[in-house]
Amino acid sequence: MAQAGFEDLVETFEFLDDWEERYRHVIELGKALPDMSEALKVPAKKVEGCASQVWLHITIENRNLTFIGDSDAIIVRGLIAVLITLYSGLAIDEIGKVDVTAELARLGLNEHLSSQRSNGLTAMVARVVQTAAAAA
Repeated sequence: MAQAGFEDLVETFEFLDDWEERYRHVIELGKALPDMSEALKVPAKKVEGCASQVWLHITIENRNLTFIGDSDAIIVRGLIAVLITLYSGLAIDEIGKVDVTAELARLGLNEHLSSQRSNGLTAMVARVVQTAAAAA
């Protein structure tokens, strides 16, 4: 049920030989994210449960979810980019149906992230899913 862009990301990860290359690719995804306005980095947008500072600005337009995000940790910026690829543009009633664990496992993220990063990723996913559920 992943978006086409996420399928492209999975194909890229399958092409990369080892986790170190995949890790670098996640970092590059984070570097490619557009900068988030400092005006949006307010407490209401901050994601609790992350070891680093993370902000997500989620919008819903015509019942479709989009978001931008930022972090002070470059790998976390990359994880935000992965989540944007996974979720952005989905209808809000589809967000909760995404098997995030299975989709991210296709990238091998579940095996290679520290427990702190995994907890932060879980917190980001929870924010997206809760926002979509509240808007549904």
